[in-house]
Order: sequence, then C-alpha cells, then structure tokens
Amino acid sequence: MNSKTKKIVFAAGCFWCTEAVFQRIAGVEKVTSGYTGGFIKNPAYREVCMGRTGHAEGVEITYDPEVVTLKTLLEVFFATHDPTTLNQQGNDKGTQYRSAVFYSSEEDGEEAKAFIKFLEEKHVFDNQIVTEVKPLDVFYTADVSHQEYYNLNRQQPYCQYIIDPKIDKIKKFYADKLK
Repeated sequence: MNSKTKKIVFAAGCFWCTEAVFQRIAGVEKVTSGYTGGFIKNPAYREVCMGRTGHAEGVEITYDPEVVTLKTLLEVFFATHDPTTLNQQGNDKGTQYRSAVFYSSEEDGEEAKAFIKFLEEKHVFDNQIVTEVKPLDVFYTADVSHQEYYNLNRQQPYCQYIIDPKIDKIKKFYADKLK
C-alpha cells in the first residue's frame, strides 16, 4: 500500500457480500471484514451476530484515491445493497446488518452525506434511505475464517444465491471499474 491510500468503512449487511464486491474494484488495495459502531471492546462474531454488541458487520476498504474516487465507491455501495431497509438486508435482520458509512475524515463524511442527498433528490430508491453516516471510532478485524470468504467458498449455497448476483451486477454496471 502506498502512502496516498485512504480508508472508509462500509456496512451493508453481511460482510462476506460487501467484501466480495469491493475486492473486485480497481484501486481498492485491501478489504478487511470486521465490526464497528458498537459499545464493547473486541467483540466476537457470535456476540455480534446475536445483536448483543451494537456493532455492524462491515468492511474496511483501503483504496488509492488516484485510481478510484470515494464517489465511485459510494455508487457501488449504494448499488449493491438496499439502503432503505432499517437493520436488515434480505433475510439478515438486526442492527448488525444495518446500512452505514463510517468515515475517517470530515471531508469524507460530508461527501457521503451529499451523495445520499443526491440519491434522495433524484428519487433513486422508492423508500427513504436509512444509511447512517458516522465518524469511525474503532474497527475490529473479524477472525481469519471471515476474510476472503467468497473467494474461498464460492461453492457454498450462500455464496451462489446471495453473493453471486451482486458480483454479476457489478460486472454488468461497473465493468469499467473492475480490476
């Protein structure tokens, strides 16, 4: 990673899905699955999944802003999950599956808020966007079994039925942004 990289954390339901999408975007140098936005230190996957910690499953994206802009990352983020369902993505329900952007700089936070405003003004979604936009406090990396999940487990039904359609979508609509 070079010294010009930036980081942003996206929560969009299950982190396996979000990780798989952003690993394929040119300019993204690293995607790490983990947890943020909760109220206990060092949460475990089981605790997070049960909704006991207040954390969201998310991915920390390290990217080169000279190759991919935050705007492009936001476009992909909003195109690959439903930002209008509160604490839910598909069958995954609970605050750990909420839609959120956790930013490291005020500038990035303002850009995310402006992008949501743009989407609302253009009525891109039928329902109101409920995505949280908050400063990043701390990001806890999930254990190794959750890293590279899709890439290592494509034969799993969850990957085939839930993640594959997201990958197909970015291949169709963001082909020029892929690695």
